[in-house]
Amino acid sequence: MRGKTTVGDRIFDTINTLVLVALAVVTVLPFVYVTAGSFAKESELTERAFFLWPREVVTHTYEYIFSTDTFVRSLLVTIGVTAVGMVVQVLLTFTMAYPLSRRNLPGRNLFLNLIVFTMVFSGGLIPTYLIVRELGLLDTYWALILPLAINPFYLIIVKNFFQELPEELQEAAMVDGCSELGVFWRVVLPLSKPILATMGLFYAVAIWNDFMSPLLYISDSEKWTLQMFVRQVTVSSDLANTLGQLDPDYQPPEQGLKFSVIVIATVPILMLYPFLQKHFAKGMLIGSVKG
Repeated sequence: MRGKTTVGDRIFDTINTLVLVALAVVTVLPFVYVTAGSFAKESELTERAFFLWPREVVTHTYEYIFSTDTFVRSLLVTIGVTAVGMVVQVLLTFTMAYPLSRRNLPGRNLFLNLIVFTMVFSGGLIPTYLIVRELGLLDTYWALILPLAINPFYLIIVKNFFQELPEELQEAAMVDGCSELGVFWRVVLPLSKPILATMGLFYAVAIWNDFMSPLLYISDSEKWTLQMFVRQVTVSSDLANTLGQLDPDYQPPEQGLKFSVIVIATVPILMLYPFLQKHFAKGMLIGSVKG
C-alpha cells in the first residue's frame, strides 16, 4: 500500500513538475522557432524576432538545398558513415563485452581496470591525431569510425547486461555442443535486443552529430559530413560558393537556409527514437551499472 501523501510531497511534486515543464519549454522552443523559420520567407525572418508559425509556409529553401550537389553528397556521406560506423562499433563493443562478462576469464580484472582507467585519463587530442596520421587514416572515412570505436562506458553497461543473463542457458548450449562463439551468436545476442538497440542508437547519434572528427581528420571537401556542411553554411558569408548552387544569378535567402540545414541535420536522427523506444528504457535499466 502507498503511504498517505503529505503536503510536503505534493509541494515537491509540484515544484518538480514546474521545473521539468520549464526545462522542456526552454529545450523545445528554440527548435520549434528554427523549424518555423525554415518555412518562412526571408522578409518575415527580418521583421519578426520570434515566432512559432510562419505567416506563409514556403519550401524554397529546402528545394534549393536539395538541388545542390554539396548538400546531397554530404548527406549521403553522413548516412554511410553512420550506418557502417554503428555496425562496427556495436560489433566491437559486444564482442569485447562478452568475454569480460565471463568470471572465469584469465586476467579479467586487469582488463576491466585498464578500461576504467581510460574513462578517467586519455591521451589527449594531439596524440590521438598523431596515431590517426601514422595509421594512414587521414582523409579517409575510417578516421571518423575507428578512433572512437569502443566507448568504455557503453562497454561496461553491455558487460553488466551479459552478466545478468541466466548462466544455465549458456551452459546448456555448451552441453549441446555450441562453442563460445556459438553461444554468443545463438543464445546471447537474441536475448540482447534491448541493449543492442540502445547501444546502436547511442553510437548512431554520436557519429551523426560528430563535428570534431571530420574537422580534424578530413581536409577534402568532397568527403565532408553533414555536420561540416552545416558549419560551413552557418558561418559562411558566401552561401552561393559554399553550396555550389546551380544558378549563379540566384541569391539564396541566408537566414532561411541556415535554419533549413539545421532542421535537416537534426530531424533524421530524431526519427530513430520512436522505432527503438520499446527497447530503449529496458536496455538502459537492465544494463545499468549497479553498486
